[in-house]
Amino acid sequence: MDNYSLLDRYPHVRRLIIGYSGGLDSHVLLHDLATHRSRWPERGMEALYIDHGLQAASVSWGEHCAKVCRELGVPFRVLRVQARPPAGESPEAVARRARYAAFAAELDSSTALLTAHHRDDQAETLLLQLLRGAGPHGLAAMPAAARLGEGWLLRPLLEVERSELLAYAHRYDLRWIEDASNASLDFDRNYLRWRIMPLLRERWPAASRTLARSARWCAETAHGLDAEADADLARIAPPGLDCLPVSAVRELGEARQRNLLRRWLRRLQLPIPDARQLTQLLHDLLAAGPDRQPYGCWPGGELRRYRAALYAMPPFVGHDPGQTWVWRSDAGNWPPLKVGRVGWLRMQATVGAGLSAAALAGVTLTIRFRRGGERFHPAGRRHHQELKKLLQEAGIPPWRRDRLPLLYWEGVLLAVVGLDVAAESAAAPDEAGWQPVLEPPV
Repeated sequence: MDNYSLLDRYPHVRRLIIGYSGGLDSHVLLHDLATHRSRWPERGMEALYIDHGLQAASVSWGEHCAKVCRELGVPFRVLRVQARPPAGESPEAVARRARYAAFAAELDSSTALLTAHHRDDQAETLLLQLLRGAGPHGLAAMPAAARLGEGWLLRPLLEVERSELLAYAHRYDLRWIEDASNASLDFDRNYLRWRIMPLLRERWPAASRTLARSARWCAETAHGLDAEADADLARIAPPGLDCLPVSAVRELGEARQRNLLRRWLRRLQLPIPDARQLTQLLHDLLAAGPDRQPYGCWPGGELRRYRAALYAMPPFVGHDPGQTWVWRSDAGNWPPLKVGRVGWLRMQATVGAGLSAAALAGVTLTIRFRRGGERFHPAGRRHHQELKKLLQEAGIPPWRRDRLPLLYWEGVLLAVVGLDVAAESAAAPDEAGWQPVLEPPV
């Protein structure tokens, strides 16, 4: 086979990781790449087997994969992941998320993961998405190339049918693993593969090719919708703005509102609610009166409104507001401090901003959250004021206020992260300083 022009379009990729399960498809991909590795002498190649730990045979499958890789002279590793589904969640979806999270952690900007998805997989994915009522993004199915983590996910066999892979395997006398679960009709994809697709091909022999072509047209449509949403976002939500103005969203038609929200959520790396949930969310949050603070949620995400702006975020996890931490500098630098489930507290070196570096020299800070009744003297103000009022004036949404770390030294409030630093400890215009910032949890 010669299906690797896709790799030639990514010359900056210097390391190839082959997702190898031991099954027919990934075995063919691995064998073909290993056989033609002289085509890319500047690229390293290795195989990675993900052990989900869900089947008793998973360890022996890993041993089979290791043997094949030794014979082909391809470096091989096993990654074990926790993929047991919580009650009510799809085992397939949980395993897939765990698998790709493990793969993503292995990638950097010069690395690509190669998977063996083929044209029949593409056709099945399109049908599954169609039966779920998906829109153009879902019907676009699987792209040949996509970002994954810091690197790339490439599918060089997406234009190859499974029958061609099977013929290749027989020609080279390959031995692969047959996972018995792949024959179970309890899974939607298997039902399509073994019951529906044979009937479609009986009447329309080119069904897989035709369905894959439809997926490409849907991908083009999705690309156009993304471009429209990007233009809307650039107009109503400038870079650095983490919310959407309600008035600007209301000016759009309903279809563009939904398109805008989907694109925004993707940018925030949040899951997309289904069409019914999305329509209901927009109605509830846009139609509420100006004095209301409506809230909506779906699996993996939340949408809130405050002061005529929409905010999106992952679901909040509980945290203990009574916790405290001690933070000390180390040889003049401040190591990152994990503040419970809220995130990581870091100090950014500055000049003329933040806390005076000289004032912090040798100081041990105490970190805690609001407990009520705090007073604070921000830089640029004449007097101390109630912290509660300062947070309200700054327009900080209520759900964030109790999660902002407070930096104390000997009982004096030096900084409220996300608001300001104390006037008495602020860096002078040309003075070295430290700006405390909170990064969300990974």
